[in-house]
Amino acid sequence: MDTSVPHPARRYNYWLGGKDHFAADRASGDAIAEAFPSAPAAARANRRFLQRAVQYLAEEAGVRQFLDVGAGLPVPDNTHEIAQRIDPAARVLYVDNDPLVMAHARALLCGTAQGRTDYLEADLRDPRSILTSPAFRATLRQEQPIAVLLAAVLHFLTDDGEAAHAVGCLVEALPSGSYLVISHFTLDLSPQEDRQRYQRMYRAGQTDVHARTGETIEGYFRGLNLVDPGIVPITQWRPDTDDSELTPAQVAIYGAVGRVP
Repeated sequence: MDTSVPHPARRYNYWLGGKDHFAADRASGDAIAEAFPSAPAAARANRRFLQRAVQYLAEEAGVRQFLDVGAGLPVPDNTHEIAQRIDPAARVLYVDNDPLVMAHARALLCGTAQGRTDYLEADLRDPRSILTSPAFRATLRQEQPIAVLLAAVLHFLTDDGEAAHAVGCLVEALPSGSYLVISHFTLDLSPQEDRQRYQRMYRAGQTDVHARTGETIEGYFRGLNLVDPGIVPITQWRPDTDDSELTPAQVAIYGAVGRVP
């Protein structure tokens, strides 16, 4: 682990008001927030989207198994806490490629005795390593529906083919009645000056977030049944909190949930 290099999970934790980050993460977060002042608020809105999606899946869709890839550092109301409040027997596997994330998760994220909560250090760019891992087989029952959560993680895979392969590989392994949750950075909603600013930062290596269009994101759900309201800005996906201070352009993140038929 090289703490002199910013990591998305630690930068995200910084924006969420956490304490598990280093100087490089704070400098990266501050540079992005200077160019895009709404970025920290958008990160918090993304977290609320994930929490609403998990709540919907556990409470309304009856899902009891969750694969949270790119889980990030622990903050209040993590996936297993929401799911196991609804059903203490819910099972959750957290996946992240940052050893710091995994160390904190193992120390802090303790699930119920009735359910199961486990942790896997792995990379989304190698989805087979996730699906064939002992942790996956021990935690999740593959004959029962599983919700795959890809919240604000796909946009760190800069290769479009690699991102599509990762999603396709995970979805292909899911039984009928499973779900896919995605939130993803986009420039579709942004004014021209923001697009140009992002392109300058991206070319200069000042941001590691790869923007994709709604059309591309819709492709990840090909063959799945989108849950209403479809692919929308995250603040408009079944909102139950006040994100009214953020416009779609300020959020710049699409969110969607799809069901495997």
